[in-house]
Amino acid sequence: MPDIEKEIHGAVFTFFSTASAVGKTLLSCNMASELARQRKRVCLVDFDLQFGDVCNYLQLLPQRTLADVQQAMLMQGEACHVEEYLTPYEYGGVVFYVLAAPKKLEEAYNIQSDYAIRAIRQLQTKFDYVIVDTTSMFSVLNLALLDLSTIVTFLGIVDFIPTIKNMKIGSDTLNDLNYDKHKIRMVLNRSNAKTRIGIDDVEKLLGEPFYHILPNDFRAASQSIKEGIPLVLKTERTDLGEALRDLVARYTNQGYEESDEGMDEYVGESWLSRIFG
Repeated sequence: MPDIEKEIHGAVFTFFSTASAVGKTLLSCNMASELARQRKRVCLVDFDLQFGDVCNYLQLLPQRTLADVQQAMLMQGEACHVEEYLTPYEYGGVVFYVLAAPKKLEEAYNIQSDYAIRAIRQLQTKFDYVIVDTTSMFSVLNLALLDLSTIVTFLGIVDFIPTIKNMKIGSDTLNDLNYDKHKIRMVLNRSNAKTRIGIDDVEKLLGEPFYHILPNDFRAASQSIKEGIPLVLKTERTDLGEALRDLVARYTNQGYEESDEGMDEYVGESWLSRIFG
């Protein structure tokens, strides 16, 4: 467990989407793993309250969850220490901690966003990075998380028109919230999956290019989940694992500055724009 005497103000990296099954949990597990591999103090929080899969992906059996944290906060107030409710993940000398989603559906229903955010704020004082996996909706809790987050990864895939429609709605909503342009990072997963929808068309529809593009590798991803070992920790190198490492490197490089160069390429009208116009 990290030194609880030393207080810091950790960065919060939130994974968000407006479509299900786009890879948020896979990415959040790998980001937590890569940061921990770099000897950072990391906590991964599963805020997909009803159907969270972080512990399934990592093959963990948590004794305590967010539901227990909320109960302790109700009983103990400020005396509640969230770090006492975490489950460690360890592989090959790499260690990070997980705040698990509630085990029961009724517990998930009873989670109050105020207590969940209090838990995140407390974890920020103990960890360098707090990685948050979310559910795919603009809920009260998710909106509070978006406000709190240092970086929001808005994740999408290009497979079917309804998925792209939801991505467009999500992108427009995030723009309407007037966040700093560097806070929201649009990441495309499964980029080379077999589909007739071009990435260029989607970027024109969204009005900006994807910040980072991850390749499609179903075999590597499914094997990683089956083994409970994130891709970035495996000895076998894969294109997807390398792309995930590159994403972490971009997020943690303090000297990196985004450029608006090339944005003029995305003002043209595409066939998708005509559909959704």
